[in-house]
Amino acid sequence: MRYRVRHITHYKYAARVSHCYNLANVIPRDTGRQRCLKNRITVTPTPSVTHKRTDYFGNKTYHFEIQRPHTELVITADSEVEINDRDLEMNLDLGETYGHALQAMTGTGNRALIDAREFLLNSPMIECSDALADYARPSFRPERTLRSCVHDLTTRIFTDFSYDPGFTTIATPLADVLAHKRGVCQDFAHLQVGCLRSLGIPAKYVSGYIETLPEPGKQKLVGADATHAWVAYFCPEEGWVEFDPTNNTMAGTQHIVTAFGRDYLDVTPVKGVIFGGGSAPILQVSVDVSRVADAWPPAA
Repeated sequence: MRYRVRHITHYKYAARVSHCYNLANVIPRDTGRQRCLKNRITVTPTPSVTHKRTDYFGNKTYHFEIQRPHTELVITADSEVEINDRDLEMNLDLGETYGHALQAMTGTGNRALIDAREFLLNSPMIECSDALADYARPSFRPERTLRSCVHDLTTRIFTDFSYDPGFTTIATPLADVLAHKRGVCQDFAHLQVGCLRSLGIPAKYVSGYIETLPEPGKQKLVGADATHAWVAYFCPEEGWVEFDPTNNTMAGTQHIVTAFGRDYLDVTPVKGVIFGGGSAPILQVSVDVSRVADAWPPAA
């Protein structure tokens, strides 16, 4: 399966910005199930400095500087991505047990296991806690496969929590999300990562896109897709496995990864420093995910 992704980020400032320095995580990364075939980033006004690099987590990042006055900033990322369309569904009753995985995490192991232990630690937006462990524990038994444990936790989050875009902000503490059982995909991903880490399973925050399909007989709206977030947990025998608690599913052919990190702060789509700009800039984000059927890139 091939997808074309157009991600437009548009800032409007109340006052003039004299110059800015930005870092964008808008380039789909290569993983075991996807390849980024093409990517082009266009910035208006034209940057004076641009640089692509691979960050600590293996993500492809884009740094740019604008050193002239402006009142608007538009970042357009066009990408073409190929997803392995093999059957991604797994037999939940096969694989390593939770108890065996915990034992393996304490051994010396291989490089992949040693590297995964970093994702057991607290991060700026996710702190392990007894409350998170208590919520997750009913899903985990030592003799049960780790895959089925995580699937059960995914289903419980999907069932117990309400999707409510008006309840949280980027700064809402995870404890509030757990207490009120409300939030958005970012909150549910943070929650599941925190639950897994609190029970000794390394877990990453995954940032990306998800293809949304219109109702039968209706036209898909341009720009109606959105950035999305889900999780990846580490199994010593199986590597990193992705689950989406917002949609109660494994990450499949409709999930496109841009970046892995400890939490949202590591993989924010656009972050940086501006000089000037006044207060309360207006941010508009448009995302289009479409199956490739014609030439790349899309017309402006």
